[in-house]
This record gives sequence, C-alpha cells and structure tokens, in this order.
Amino acid sequence: MTAPVLSPRPIRLALPSKGRLAQATLDFLARSGLRVEKLNPRQYQARIPALPEVEVLFQRAGDIVVGVRQGSVDFGITGLDVVEEKRGTEGQVLVLHDALGFGHCRLTLAVPEAWDAVHTMTDLARETAALERPLRVATKYPRLSAAFLERHGIPHRLIPAEGTLEIAPTIGYADAIVDLVTTGLTLRDNRLRPVEDGVILASQAVLIANRAALQHRPGALEVARRLLEYIEAHLRAQEHFLVIANVRGQSAAAVAERMATQPHIRGLQGPTISPVFTHDGAPWFSVSIVVARRDLNAAIAELRAIGGSGVIVTPALYIFEEEPPRLQALMAALWDEEG
Repeated sequence: MTAPVLSPRPIRLALPSKGRLAQATLDFLARSGLRVEKLNPRQYQARIPALPEVEVLFQRAGDIVVGVRQGSVDFGITGLDVVEEKRGTEGQVLVLHDALGFGHCRLTLAVPEAWDAVHTMTDLARETAALERPLRVATKYPRLSAAFLERHGIPHRLIPAEGTLEIAPTIGYADAIVDLVTTGLTLRDNRLRPVEDGVILASQAVLIANRAALQHRPGALEVARRLLEYIEAHLRAQEHFLVIANVRGQSAAAVAERMATQPHIRGLQGPTISPVFTHDGAPWFSVSIVVARRDLNAAIAELRAIGGSGVIVTPALYIFEEEPPRLQALMAALWDEEG
C-alpha cells in the first residue's frame, strides 16, 4: 500500500474546549506531568512544555473525533461515547487508552415515569407494539441508538436533537430519549426514568489517535509512546504508596527474609533495604517498598509485626514500567487493518 502524503505540520493534540471534560482533561494532564500552557485564554491553541513538538488545539468533543478520523489532528482526548458514535468504519481512529479515569457517564435510554409498565427493554418492546407506530426517540447519538434499538427489535424513529433532551417527552415530540447520564438527577427532575437494561454504553475519557499518522510519521509514533508512558505511570501511581520504615535486624538479608514471610510488604519486585548509621551502632535498616492502596493498612501492620518503626507513607507520583502494556497493544494493533 502506498503511504499517504502527509503535510509537514506540527503534531497536533485536540482537547475539549468546553463541557464536562474540558477542565477535567487539563487537570488530568497536569497530574500526569503534561501541563498544558495556554498563553492567551481566548486562543484555541496551546502547548505542552513536556512535549514541545506538539501543538494543542481546543475543539468540541465531537469535532475531536472527526478531526482524528480525517487526519487534521493526530491525537485527541474526548469521551468514549462520541468516539463510538463518530469514529466511522474505516479503522482510522485508534483508541490508545480506554480508561483515563475521569468523565464517567452512561449513554442510557430513558422513558417517562408515567410509563409504569416499562422497566426493561422487553417491557419497552411491548409498549411500542401497543403504540402501533415506531417509538420516537430524541437523541444526539443516532448511530449508537439505532443499533441498540434494532438489537432489541424495537421499531423506532430517531429525532435528532441539540441542547436539552429531557424536555422532549414532556412537550410531546418524542416518547423517549437516549442521553448521557451521570447521577440521574436531571432525569428525575424531568420525570424520566432510565430503563433498567437500557445502558447503551459506559463511557469515560479516552485517548485516541489517527492510524495513518502513527504508521507514517515516526514523530507521531514517538509522541504516542511518550503520552502513554506519562499517563500509565500516573494512573499506576494513583493506586500505590511509597512506604519507608526502619526495621531492626542483624543483616539486610535477615530483614528481607522476615519481610518475605508477610504477604503485603514484598514490594513490586522486592524491598529496597539499606543500613541506617545509628548514633549507638545498633543494627537498624531502612526499608522502602511500593504498596497498593488497598493493602496499605495491612502493610503497616505487617511492618510493625516484624519490628518496624518510624513508618513514613507518601503518595507515588509516577511508576514507570519497562514498557506500558497499552504501548505493547498499540504496536500489535497498529498494522492490523481490521483494528
């Protein structure tokens, strides 16, 4: 296959310009060591000092996906909901990271509370049959909504909508809606109820890239590697603490042997143990381990049980692996035309 001719422009990363993901994305990147520097708050361009070769653009969430698909931008962070709605069928949009850990919501089918007999999709199919016409569904997600309703055998007519959807059943131009739900409070305030098995997609923020850019621009592939390195290191560190304690023992090997009998203080590859040069010459050793957040209390108890004291716990900022698993997955999928 002949490589496409790509214009010699900067590598571009598109971020949400407004909405639920905008500030959360900037905060996440800053915590990941990828602070975005916007020189003028009125401009739709910025830079990331840690990635000086990258030009940052701010776009609407849906436009980010379209831009990545068409190749006008190389990378984007947006919601999985708009990715699945707008990614197309040619495989040009690759999801590099599908769980950035923020922007959680559910694309959900909801019906009026007055439909007392409708709690499941089976109930909705029966209610639709009684209408003797297609179910009218207002949504901003026509592709995902149509596929979901077709899977459940529900005749439907989609009503494209912009702005607030929740009012559509009340004023009568739709029977039901498909929209993003976070807490469900807005649905309740508008006398709507999610169908129990009506979740079309569980969504959160994801990192996407243009396949052709990664295939034919070495610089873009290097940026993908560095983005994944920073992001994975931060996300992994969120679930771990660095724990340091002093433990009495005759030798580092003896301390290590005692630690090896405890299930929660073995560290990622093992403890780091070094002598403490005490004033009185007593045999103490400083031990450092990385402990999973869920195991922290148990780890402290085990350190105390083997004679540990002066325990210090500090958050881990980054934990870098030899190679992030998602980078391995990217390299495996990059040349898979089906992906």
